[in-house]
Amino acid sequence: MLRWTVTFIILAIIAAIFGFGGIAAGAASIAKILFFIFLVLIVISLISGRKKIL
Repeated sequence: MLRWTVTFIILAIIAAIFGFGGIAAGAASIAKILFFIFLVLIVISLISGRKKIL
């Protein structure tokens, strides 16, 4: 998930350099959404991994 986020950020930067504003904005928004999904999944993983059944 984090790899896709980095890919879209790099795509947004390259598109912005070449002047494709619409593509850059779209890729940046997709990267932002993927990053927040990644954060939610990592928090859920950390919380569920700490539960121990006694």
